[in-house]
Amino acid sequence: MVQEKVSFTNAFGCELAGRLDIPDDTKPLGCVLFAHCFTGSKDVLAAVRISKALWLQGFSVFRFDFTGLGESEGDFANTNFSSNIDDLLAAAAFLRDNHQPPTVMIGHSLGGAAVLASAAKIPEVHAICTIGAPADPKHVVHHFSSVTDEIETEGEAEVAIGGRPFRIKRTFLEDIKAYNLGESIGAMRKALLVFHSPVDDIVGIENAGHIYEAARHPKNFVCLDGADHMLTNRADAYYVAEIICAWANRYSKT
Repeated sequence: MVQEKVSFTNAFGCELAGRLDIPDDTKPLGCVLFAHCFTGSKDVLAAVRISKALWLQGFSVFRFDFTGLGESEGDFANTNFSSNIDDLLAAAAFLRDNHQPPTVMIGHSLGGAAVLASAAKIPEVHAICTIGAPADPKHVVHHFSSVTDEIETEGEAEVAIGGRPFRIKRTFLEDIKAYNLGESIGAMRKALLVFHSPVDDIVGIENAGHIYEAARHPKNFVCLDGADHMLTNRADAYYVAEIICAWANRYSKT
């Protein structure tokens, strides 16, 4: 099997780091584009484990670091939800030009919201999968709700997310206010698979209900009983991967 470290350029000229895993000696069953969680990277455990399982089942899998995160260039402070969508579109264009277009998109947490918002703009994608995704990108504000007043008055503030410091600007808050994700979900006309845990203490399970209700059929919901938001338990990540493999086979053909 082929494992490649690659890079591609986003809309603002930053080099984004990616990882493309391709099955060897066989035509891939489809190409999966994976979007990681807020302030995470392509190398968080859930992304690595789910991607590996899909790869071993015969799918090409591409995961990358959003601007300013992981090994990608750029300043995270200058990014927002719109730039995440732009990065996804740039990743899809890279795959289209250098491998094969993505047929399935997977998004974890805020990455799931970005996938839902961008799906209609990538015509080759037939199916969308979200894992612990918020139904509204404004949900991420709870990570730094104690300093939103400072951000509004001072223009920016440093916040701690997952034990790491990040700088959030007022433009980030203004950007997420402009999105109505429900409209995007209803208009995307893609097959949808929603994963969520009833004990997710980062993104409540009611978000899964809102996403499911906004979507047209075909759509499915899978309850991740007992799983945490980051799928840190190896068995939970592999369970998600097994279901995605079976489900994606129906929708991944180009």
